[in-house]
Order: sequence, then structure tokens, then C-alpha cells
Amino acid sequence: MRKKVTTSGKAATGDDLRPEYRFDYRKAKPNRFAAEAVKGGFVVLVDEDIAEVFQTPESIKDVLRALIAAMPPRKGPKSPARRIRS
Repeated sequence: MRKKVTTSGKAATGDDLRPEYRFDYRKAKPNRFAAEAVKGGFVVLVDEDIAEVFQTPESIKDVLRALIAAMPPRKGPKSPARRIRS
């Protein structure tokens, strides 16, 4: 026989989180990846098959920069060739 789930008769406090989802932020740890974040950069998750070939962030950056260099220049002020950093 299944147990019935009962709710208490208390009025909602206006908060959508249930009590079992209350987080103790005093136990939170700083983001260990924050130091690696570069201003203006962003994080991209790659699939496992790509990660097997390119095992370091530098190898991925090198290939992408080579691809950008091989592309024909775009017309307009936002040409990728001008924005490449080494």
C-alpha cells in the first residue's frame, strides 16, 4: 500500500523553494575555475570525441586560430583576423 503525501495546512511564504532545498551558503566554496576565466572570454564544453583529440585548451585555441587565419576576411569592421590574440 502506498503512503499518501500530505501537505501541512500552513500558508505559503511566497518562496518557491521547499524547506528541503534551503541552501546553507556558509558552507559554499569559491569557484575553483574563476581564476582561469579571462575577461571577455567564455567557456565552451566540447564533446568527448573532440576532447580525446584536443587534450589541452591551448591545442583547441591553436586549431581555431589556424582556421580563422585560413578563412577569407569578412567585409566590415568586425574582421576576425584583426581580433586574434596570440
